[in-house]
Amino acid sequence: MIYKIEKQTGTAFILNKGQKLKVIDPLGEQVSDMVLFNAGDVREKISSGKTMDFEENILLSKGNYLWSNRSRKMMEILEDTNGRNDFLLAPCSPETFAIMYKNPEYHPSCFENLYTNLAAYNIAPDDIPTAFNIFMNVQFQPDGKLSVDPPLSKAGDHILFEAQMDLVVALTACSAEDSNNGSFKPIHYEIL
Repeated sequence: MIYKIEKQTGTAFILNKGQKLKVIDPLGEQVSDMVLFNAGDVREKISSGKTMDFEENILLSKGNYLWSNRSRKMMEILEDTNGRNDFLLAPCSPETFAIMYKNPEYHPSCFENLYTNLAAYNIAPDDIPTAFNIFMNVQFQPDGKLSVDPPLSKAGDHILFEAQMDLVVALTACSAEDSNNGSFKPIHYEIL
């Protein structure tokens, strides 16, 4: 069964060890933020620092693992038809839109969509780590300057993960204009 995450929203669910999660960009150029927690102890969560350390790479794709703050494998990436994901930037938040977009008005954000959906699992806003940003195209210059460019994902592109432990997973259909080439679309996912 394919589930739909409406644009600028999110969801959270349990994924058991050995199950596979397929995240699909149905229309193209849409980012999905993903965070992971150990279902048995949510203090253990996905870690960008540990992942880049152990994988010795900042461009994570097929064959890489996503690691926890306790140095344990949480997910393996089995397939990645797009091949460009980000693990540097934090989920967009109300402050993102106030500071970077100069927009003081309310704006949906991945941070809000993550913590509101994770509340059912007793995960608080301050517990939200840096997300693995599926399909996000962050470029970096030799001097370290970052830019968020339009996603390279095309309609139907997907990434397939396999859970290495029982997990609480949260996914969004990202709400930041720069991350999604100025538009917002849904994200699909399937548990296999």
